[in-house]
Amino acid sequence: MRYRELGDTGLEVSEVAFGAWVVGTDWWGDRTHQDDLDLIETALDAGINFFDTGDVYGHGDSEAIVGEALADHRDDVVVSTKVGYDFYNNPQAGHGELPKKIEPDWVETALDRSLERLDFEYVDLLMLHNANADEVDADVLETLDRLQESGRVESVGWALGPSIGWLAEGEAAAEADVDALQTVFNLFEQEPGQHFLEQIDAHDASTSLLPRVPHSSGLLNEQVTPDTELGEGDHRAHRPDEWYETGWEKVEQIRFLERDGDRTLAQASIQWLLYHDAVASVTPTFRSAEDVEAWAAASEVPPLSDEEYERVQDLYAENFAIDRDDGMDALRTSVDGEDIEAAGLDKEPAAY
Repeated sequence: MRYRELGDTGLEVSEVAFGAWVVGTDWWGDRTHQDDLDLIETALDAGINFFDTGDVYGHGDSEAIVGEALADHRDDVVVSTKVGYDFYNNPQAGHGELPKKIEPDWVETALDRSLERLDFEYVDLLMLHNANADEVDADVLETLDRLQESGRVESVGWALGPSIGWLAEGEAAAEADVDALQTVFNLFEQEPGQHFLEQIDAHDASTSLLPRVPHSSGLLNEQVTPDTELGEGDHRAHRPDEWYETGWEKVEQIRFLERDGDRTLAQASIQWLLYHDAVASVTPTFRSAEDVEAWAAASEVPPLSDEEYERVQDLYAENFAIDRDDGMDALRTSVDGEDIEAAGLDKEPAAY
């Protein structure tokens, strides 16, 4: 496993991270409590030191499991959590969105409750969860600064939608020079991730990008094939059938990224993201120990050559995407999530 610095915080994070939305929830299949603990232990054995959870995942269960699993490793790991949803006073129906709460007092209260569940004195990274740009005012930013000064938070970031908080939010995060910006980003869904990289550069920000969904909901790791039947509760089923059908055709066009015995397509998809210097860590969705072992190893497989990267980009421009300027215009009109599909991106369940 290789490691990169998160922003300019001095925190070294594994190039492949563990997304703890898979533990404490049933969004990716049912597992026992011991199964969850074992999955995290497998990640530790694979060299993963960056664990990303959130208070809304399992309504606190994910944080409790992460805290239990990492209790004896606290000084050796980097742990991120997210706040911004009021699940304490509101039930959640399926994967639907809960009421958000980004007020300064709530952010602090939610953090303290997260620390209780984790049984930690501090978190290495605190991210605002799917916050809209107009919700993150000067008072909220001052609260984040104060929490850092208190020692309860080491660094701060912003986790994006896409259906809630997206383009304007990423631009605001780059301008605010937060330590981390998490977003959906993969070689099939390159916008607005590429735009955020440009924004980070334009603002000379030290912000690190933390891509999630690097396998485009099962396409790039080939866990969703034409023969796959997604269960009603499977988190990947939010994608329309037509989206997958087009995706399977795209997969065949990028087979050249595979290197027999040296690099799988799933690993190459992670290396495509790591090609970008501003990317600190990539967060796949691990469903099994086999996933952890295979995708954690992506950090050490041959990186993409310049020629391979450019070939992917040529294919994306020719076949995968609409005109970039038109696409960005569509995204700018879809911050509220009403027009995401027009920009080539489909809605995901809110609290992810």
